Amino acid sequence: MSNWPELSVARDHDTLALLHLASQMLGKIRVAHAPWTNHGWHVALQPRANGLETLPTAAGDGRTFTLVLDLCRHAIVLWVSDESRDELPLNAGSVAALHSRLVAMLDRNGLPSNFNGTPNEIEGALPFAEDKAPRNYERDSADRLREAFAAMLPVFEHYRAGFTGKSSPVHFWWGGFDLAVTRFSGRPAPTHPGGVPGLPDRITREAYCDEVSSAGFWAGGVVAAEPFFYSYAYPEPPGYRDASAGTGRFDDTFGEFVLPYAEVRAASDPAAVLTDFFQTTYRAAADLAHWDRAALEREPVAP
Repeated sequence: MSNWPELSVARDHDTLALLHLASQMLGKIRVAHAPWTNHGWHVALQPRANGLETLPTAAGDGRTFTLVLDLCRHAIVLWVSDESRDELPLNAGSVAALHSRLVAMLDRNGLPSNFNGTPNEIEGALPFAEDKAPRNYERDSADRLREAFAAMLPVFEHYRAGFTGKSSPVHFWWGGFDLAVTRFSGRPAPTHPGGVPGLPDRITREAYCDEVSSAGFWAGGVVAAEPFFYSYAYPEPPGYRDASAGTGRFDDTFGEFVLPYAEVRAASDPAAVLTDFFQTTYRAAADLAHWDRAALEREPVAP
């Protein structure tokens, strides 16, 4: 058995759901207080050894600040460029309590605290301030997620390094609660149909204005589902769904190739299995869509 930690929806769901909503609060602060950049990359959270962090945000008074979803301290930790620091525990008891305490922490540090109060990409979601149902937070479940990120991040980084064309950073999308990296062909894509729950179509269409092959890890979050790795192409080229994906399979419900996290964890060499999944699904997308692979790929070695 590998040293990748076990993730179980039965044990970990409550904690992952809370972390999903907490991550949305942090990301929405960036939406409200940072200039928009291409594909919304500026609002994604950044993987760190201790969890997930926002990019620095200007406070409007010469200071900048970052917020960390710290899975070592089990807290939202605030760092400010004037050397001040603050934090609030994640086990606040409810989403509403966590939301009000986050706003209060920003206010007492003189930082921007207004942001959209309704979760994105979650059907029927209550506004944060109205979500007063008891929420259970288990440190062990958060530790497992942090350790899973640590195990898989080298595979993501190696995969990203093998591409010389336009590529996203390896970053975390708080809307869907997934770690992702996206490769671009360099060609424009047809207008995306939109229709993502709780997400304006203009955002989706700007995100997918170019041809992409995207790979990632979905942790479930508010959705009570076992986590899996995924890979998809937009636009989807003819024949893509029938392509070989190593140990992965195409899931018609999600519209992408999936590989259960549990299968990767159970492999004798999880990194090799995950690498093969990422590479085979990318090659299928690139070959079927006639990407200029010779110009876009390289061996991921130091220059």
